Amino acid sequence: MSTAPVPERTLVVGVDTGRTDWPMSESLAELARLVETAGGVVVATETQKLDSPIPKTFVGSGKAKELAALVKRMDVDVVAFDDQLSPSQQANLEQIFGEPVKVIDRTALILDIFGRHATTREGALQVQLAQLQYVLPRLRGMWSHLMGEQTRGGIGSRFGQGESQLEVDRRLVRDRIASLRRELARLETRRSTQSKARWDSGVYRVALAGYTNAGKSTLLNALTNSDVYAKDELFATLDPTTRSIDLAEGRKITLTDTVGFIQKLPTTLVESFKSTLAEVRAADLVLEVVDANDENWDKKVRAVEEILAQIDANEIRRVLVFNKCDLLDDEALAGLKAANPRAVFVSAGEGWGLAGLLHRIAQEASDGDVTLTALVPYEKGMLMKLVHERCQIIREQYVEGGLLVTAKAGARMAAALKPYEVEE
Repeated sequence: MSTAPVPERTLVVGVDTGRTDWPMSESLAELARLVETAGGVVVATETQKLDSPIPKTFVGSGKAKELAALVKRMDVDVVAFDDQLSPSQQANLEQIFGEPVKVIDRTALILDIFGRHATTREGALQVQLAQLQYVLPRLRGMWSHLMGEQTRGGIGSRFGQGESQLEVDRRLVRDRIASLRRELARLETRRSTQSKARWDSGVYRVALAGYTNAGKSTLLNALTNSDVYAKDELFATLDPTTRSIDLAEGRKITLTDTVGFIQKLPTTLVESFKSTLAEVRAADLVLEVVDANDENWDKKVRAVEEILAQIDANEIRRVLVFNKCDLLDDEALAGLKAANPRAVFVSAGEGWGLAGLLHRIAQEASDGDVTLTALVPYEKGMLMKLVHERCQIIREQYVEGGLLVTAKAGARMAAALKPYEVEE
């Protein structure tokens, strides 16, 4: 007999207020993918047009009764809403639908998936913090329900996982939040130290950012011959992964894969993951990876840029990289290239276009470089090593006084070589 968990039957619900440029059908399709990633199965989709959500039940009272009948008829386990519900809306809907139906929103669903995918201690702490911040205002009507759901399992059941029953108390939850923030601050200090060390070393840092499932991890693997986990699901990668690579010119750079973004990304999640997203903020260059086969790629680019602005990373130099171009026909690809002449077009899965992308990275890395000639003494062995790793060597010769080298160097390496600069 199979021991695999039975997928929870999920009804997805959306309210169309006409105030977003995202088509309701696309937003609900994305919500359905989130449900599937969390281990559920979508059995029906319902929508309602309203000028604004109803304060008491989010949807209209008649629609709520209609949904309750559908829940009963289709034996639904979970009702997932496409927008964030207030604690009172969630409690009222649960009362209308009746036990044991769970009512969750997009935020809870994303937090649930993050809880599954956090593999490092920092990632797990960040998820716990975001979950507790979400749960805190819902303690009165929700916490005991969630604790009970932990034994039943399934979507939305990982909130407070590993916490004792005593933490039902609001004060203890707040204490736990404060404790998590302190621990994350310590980890962020350590990460900042490591980041500063990379900055001081002169390594050019490139971060991969983009909408979830755009193929960032696959691209990182293709560029660095790595085996970072990559799967065709939303938020397959949660914790940042950094790899180094030597460009053809000899310059060493680092590439960092980061968590994927999504529309309506919860503010608490952005706040909790600021230390992880700091990898983007500290980059010299951001490769904004886009799924070329996605007809809504432009909307997703805007969603990514909004989040980059939230974390103060919107001023960093960016290169738009269209991935999965092998899925386009020649006409569609030509049209995309004509509309985006500064972008780079690749297929990480098929391995084509990567040389062009590396050439573009090299161009960006060398922008602002100066050409100089220096005589590096033999006793400065570390500096010689850095010259070969960080600079583009034009010519070099070992002479009596040391290494005579003419190279293109960035600002930090030019400053290091300044004391040894000679006339050509």
